[in-house]
Amino acid sequence: MLKLRLSGLSSGVCANFRIPIPIPRCYSNSVSPISLSSIDVKPKVPLYLRPPSFSASLSELTKWHKWAKNLASSVGSTFVNLDNGPDSTLLRRELNWLLQDLIELQHHSKILPRLESSNDENPDVSVALRAPLEEMYCVWRQRIEERRPFQYVVGCEHWRDLVLSVQEGVLIPRPETEMIIDLVEDVALNNAPELAQGVWADLGTGSGAIAIATARALRSHAAGDACGRVIAIDLSPVAVAVATSNVQRYGLEDVVEVRKGSWFEPLKDVQGELAGVLSNPPYIPSGDISGLQAEVGQHEPILALDGGTSGTNDLLHLIDGVASMLKPGGFFAFETNGEKQCKFLVDYIQNEKSVGFRDISIVSDFAGIQRFVMGFHR
Repeated sequence: MLKLRLSGLSSGVCANFRIPIPIPRCYSNSVSPISLSSIDVKPKVPLYLRPPSFSASLSELTKWHKWAKNLASSVGSTFVNLDNGPDSTLLRRELNWLLQDLIELQHHSKILPRLESSNDENPDVSVALRAPLEEMYCVWRQRIEERRPFQYVVGCEHWRDLVLSVQEGVLIPRPETEMIIDLVEDVALNNAPELAQGVWADLGTGSGAIAIATARALRSHAAGDACGRVIAIDLSPVAVAVATSNVQRYGLEDVVEVRKGSWFEPLKDVQGELAGVLSNPPYIPSGDISGLQAEVGQHEPILALDGGTSGTNDLLHLIDGVASMLKPGGFFAFETNGEKQCKFLVDYIQNEKSVGFRDISIVSDFAGIQRFVMGFHR
């Protein structure tokens, strides 16, 4: 887990640590924060966090590696031509990342080069592994034959300076979504520093990526001990469990509260009081779902992808409700499918909701695609 890993997922895809800064609890009295003990779904442990409880001989590991590499090489450009999926080069790179997660860090330099060697002097040496080789054969076959996303195979995704647990039922956070945190810091908090002490909401939190990164941004901009907090909302019990686990792993239980529910419904106790509302909602038109890359359309949760006929059902719901949730001067930023949706939303706000907002603008992502609509409550 040493490097940024960019998967083959199409666009709109660190060590475990805790930050020992005491922050007073500020949960609402009317809604209890969710803990893992109260969640029915048990989050899966990412491969790199599992203990090295298994072992295999170097010859057995080499045999698996050769098989996995040949399977990746057999793909060629087939997936690229089919749906812009990963080619053999990317799959072989993923295989190297999988090996890095499978073997303890201190053994990388000693073991990994020997897998490529044809003349190993000690093939029977035992190698400690975080999962049995039988499982590795299974998951790599799933990666190639079923197009299971690599992030689900290893159980995590690198996002900004975070490594977030992900699994089936949770949307894999994408690089372009990282821009939302830049907007929070560069636009909202720099222009209105007092927002760093308020309550923010991340709607449709998924893995908790936006909520966790926002909480860290609020803390870095806080004046003294006065730090804001984030309420993360998701309808999916799997997402709630995974987001809660990620929040706990980063030691942010006192700053990020995960609630289960749909959009604004779990936020009635803070209506009109929010300093900021952020969301990467479903925005893919229903008719486009079947044409998505297999890793996305066949494996990621449809609840987090399908935005209705035009892709704007949930975006319009957010626009309609956000004015009543924000306090005066509060900030919002929503991700969209691109230029067409951005312009549609801005026109809608200006024609139907202009009395409630100011400084509405469209922001492009790292690729230059118009991706975000943001603004402030009057």
